[in-house]
Amino acid sequence: MQATKVATIAEHFSGVQDPRVERTKEHPLVNIIVIAICGVICGADTWVDIEHFGQAKVDWLAQFLELENGIPAHDTFGRVFARLDPEEFQAGFVSWIQAVSKITAGEIVAIDGKQLRRSHDGRLGKKAIYMVSAWAVGNQLVLGQRKVDEKSNEITAIPKLLELLALAGCIVTIDAMGCQTDIAAEIVAQDADYVLALKGNQGRLHEDVAEMFAYFEKIDFAGVEHDYHRSVNGGHGRIEIRECWTFDPHQWADHFRTLQHWSQLRTVVMVVAQRQTDVQVTRETRFYISSLESDARQLLQAIRSHWGIENSLHWVLDIAFREDDSRIRTDHAPENMAVLRHIALNLLKQEQSAKCGIHAKRLKCAWDEDYLMKVLQGAG
Repeated sequence: MQATKVATIAEHFSGVQDPRVERTKEHPLVNIIVIAICGVICGADTWVDIEHFGQAKVDWLAQFLELENGIPAHDTFGRVFARLDPEEFQAGFVSWIQAVSKITAGEIVAIDGKQLRRSHDGRLGKKAIYMVSAWAVGNQLVLGQRKVDEKSNEITAIPKLLELLALAGCIVTIDAMGCQTDIAAEIVAQDADYVLALKGNQGRLHEDVAEMFAYFEKIDFAGVEHDYHRSVNGGHGRIEIRECWTFDPHQWADHFRTLQHWSQLRTVVMVVAQRQTDVQVTRETRFYISSLESDARQLLQAIRSHWGIENSLHWVLDIAFREDDSRIRTDHAPENMAVLRHIALNLLKQEQSAKCGIHAKRLKCAWDEDYLMKVLQGAG
């Protein structure tokens, strides 16, 4: 990694204030951040691991960092990241992502939450933290994240996350928790579109949509202007059939009680998913609302893409980064470590020459400094 790459990282995280008093600043903040990023990329999952990484790679790190006082101790990493303002650190992350990636029109951005299970501290009455992340499905990038306040839920965290992001031209997908009028309005205000899962938390709208689709099914959609798409996928002893119907609710406005509250709502959606195996057949019906036009193929694709965040982000964080096993708990350290994992994941995802999984790429970075440099090219 060249010095210019470190300068780029330093530039985007320059808004992060050093929480230490002057007399304790034995190591520059940029050193602590850069060593932590490199350490997590190379397989470090704790502050002790990061210190050991730094000690093992001190000569390599000295090529682009001023290491007059050597490598910080693990206690230093722990104290600094526990006290770093997480909003400032996340803003630096978002600034970096927006500088090094280009989100194209039509990109699907899935927003979903994940609990860091072992971040709780029973002695202090501290619950496990919950992080809401924005995942660019096509680019395979974390675009940003926000911690859910301990006494709140995703409804308050999602708008704050949306405010950080540049979403113009994107399609934002959120599960039923995020199906709120102010969230829809915020997405539209950013010149983006939304596809929001609809459940009982929006009682009247959910009831109206379910009743209209039930009626249309009864009459086999005769005389109803609508769109329809069907997909069939098979493998591993099962067949999955998904059917999608869409229509413009404004053509039936008299049958809907709350349309006027939803910014740019153009389409309501019903998806029926059927899974067949040798022993059983299951069937599930789900409803959605969207600011997109009534295009069943496009909407079904967006809905299916949303669940990619589970496999491509949450599952990888658990398996390749052992996030659910992490016992980092002090103050802001858990959410700041979550940001470090997201930085590492983004860089590892973007490097395509090694045909292996994220865990193997982390090991390869630790073993091969040339490959680590290649991965870090995505830093600027």
